Amino acid sequence: MSRIGKKPITIPAGVTVSVKDAVVTVKGPKGTLTQEVDRDIIVEVVENEVIVKRPTEQIRHRAMHGLYRSLISNLVKGVTEGYKKELELVGVGFKATNAGNVLDLSLGYSHNIIFDVPKELSVTTTTEKGQNPKIFLESADKQLIGQVAAKIRGLRKPEPYKGKGVRYSDEVVRRKAGKAAGK
Repeated sequence: MSRIGKKPITIPAGVTVSVKDAVVTVKGPKGTLTQEVDRDIIVEVVENEVIVKRPTEQIRHRAMHGLYRSLISNLVKGVTEGYKKELELVGVGFKATNAGNVLDLSLGYSHNIIFDVPKELSVTTTTEKGQNPKIFLESADKQLIGQVAAKIRGLRKPEPYKGKGVRYSDEVVRRKAGKAAGK
């Protein structure tokens, strides 16, 4: 049995979970999220817990058992606490400003990059003297916030020689030695 899949998900106060036609809907203080579940996987709401079961021991069912339990757990955590990502711009002249959900990034190219952030996310930027500019993303949807952060990071990935680029705040960039000096 899957160690992750057999753990029940506790539903905190103020959160409602409903299952209808293989779609799990979670409503909470931070919004409503839905997740489509494979038809073979059984999702039950018992009192204040969500239990995910699988019908057989097939490899396919065993693989999906833990997956859907984790996805539903992420929905419950998202509507109660929410998720945060912090990106850091490392490089001379790199800037980030936002007007609503439109990010204006200056990443060393000949032009600024205008990035539209989905309305489900909230964006803030900070620029403090002596520190690198930072972008803060907040959302209830873990998958969406991760994908948007990865797209922003993909605009200028951190390079290994000088470490310049857009990186997650907790990311460690492995540095390489430069070209050896001539004789």
